[in-house]
Amino acid sequence: MKNNFMQRAITGIIFVAVLIGCILGGPVSFGILFAIISAAAINEFGNLINKQEDVQMNKRICILGGIFLFLCFFYYGINPAQTGIFVPYLALIIYLMVSELYLKKKNPLNNWAYAMFSQIYLALPFALLNVLAFHSDETISVSQYNPILPLSIFIFNWVNDTGAYCTGMLFGKHRLFERISPKKSWEGSIGGGVFSIIAAFVMAYFFPFMSTGVWVGLGLTIVVFGTWGDLSESLFKRYLGLKDSGNILPGHGGILDRFDSAILAIPAAVVYLYVVSLF
Repeated sequence: MKNNFMQRAITGIIFVAVLIGCILGGPVSFGILFAIISAAAINEFGNLINKQEDVQMNKRICILGGIFLFLCFFYYGINPAQTGIFVPYLALIIYLMVSELYLKKKNPLNNWAYAMFSQIYLALPFALLNVLAFHSDETISVSQYNPILPLSIFIFNWVNDTGAYCTGMLFGKHRLFERISPKKSWEGSIGGGVFSIIAAFVMAYFFPFMSTGVWVGLGLTIVVFGTWGDLSESLFKRYLGLKDSGNILPGHGGILDRFDSAILAIPAAVVYLYVVSLF
């Protein structure tokens, strides 16, 4: 038990340090890190899916597509005028569809479905981090890199997870979604939300480029959709009969286990901030 705790603690510290360091380190380290994470997530997803009967997802092309989609958004974030960067990615998607005509695999419909799902479920959310990271200014032709918004996604997720765990352990009685995740409670979820609101006030104090109300709304958006993201990945693992999605992070499972909340929280944050910008 003690060794497992130490392993989880050391892995967790290294994971958080690398994530924060690469995001704050600038656009290059940010881009390299999340291009790698996109590839690792799709690879892990492909390994799990291809173990199922009648599935032979083209993992290599899906990984390449995930990397390329992230880099497309990355380059578009730096230079919004270059929309043509997305054309090769579209060619990869067309290839995924057309190639099944010639590969003569047992169930091409499953292969299509899981290949496209890997792009929507994993590649697109990580690529959308670039929408949060880069911001254009009417006075300049090139966008500016701001690490705080993409970093805030993970900060709110960590605060929510910690707050929900502590509150749930102390007061949890009513199950939130017992069919999928028996340990989660309504009390824990509410506690995570309260801690996230406090974190939003702290973020607003140190980073006043958004109002306190917008920060609070962003925090609550991430709490709600992060919880749904966690539950969605739990449903995925329950369907496959797995405890963890992988073992790349000792004591913490796989890439999907560590980024399950962010997978839905990132696109939800993009939508939220876009809607707020309209008013």
